[in-house]
Amino acid sequence: MAQSLDRLKESPSQTAGPYVHIGLTPNFCGIGGVYASDLGSAMVNGETRGERIELRIRVLDGTGTPLKDALIEIWQADAEGLYNSPAELRGAADPNFLGWGRQPTDMETGVCLFQTIKPGRVPFRDGRLMAPHITLWIVARGINLGLHTRLYFSDEEKANDEDPILARIEHRLRVPTLIAERQGDTYVFDVHLQGEKETVFFDS
Repeated sequence: MAQSLDRLKESPSQTAGPYVHIGLTPNFCGIGGVYASDLGSAMVNGETRGERIELRIRVLDGTGTPLKDALIEIWQADAEGLYNSPAELRGAADPNFLGWGRQPTDMETGVCLFQTIKPGRVPFRDGRLMAPHITLWIVARGINLGLHTRLYFSDEEKANDEDPILARIEHRLRVPTLIAERQGDTYVFDVHLQGEKETVFFDS
């Protein structure tokens, strides 16, 4: 008979509070001597393979006001569609690409920038190829549980049409909330937490 493990109950969730930047991005906050650079601030180097791009991400509340104390983490595949992870069994990912990044939003504009590469296509669990995409995790004061969403690319229309995740979105008018618009080498993406343009968020 399985024994009761009441002592292992999950701790209650808490808001990230106003200190999330201090703990996770001390250099951004002007606190030196913790890390040479904030973890996740650099995803690429001079040897990274693939198309270099910039992500310009802004987080907005229900009134359309930018959040100035949000923090965003991103995860993505490399240019060949491989993850920098021990769980990746399809091949070896680019050793010069971190595959993970973390940036705080700017205190004036509510914008954060990522220098990265455009990811390759990754198979869904049934083998169908997903469109190139980047996974986002967003925390900020007042958000009890981190929000999970995806960023797709406006110049990947054919792949987006074939994507099994985008196909599951019942209200098709909301699909554009996951599409970043290309402006030169920069993709611009607004995350709306609430309101008429609310971004599609995922459970996991």
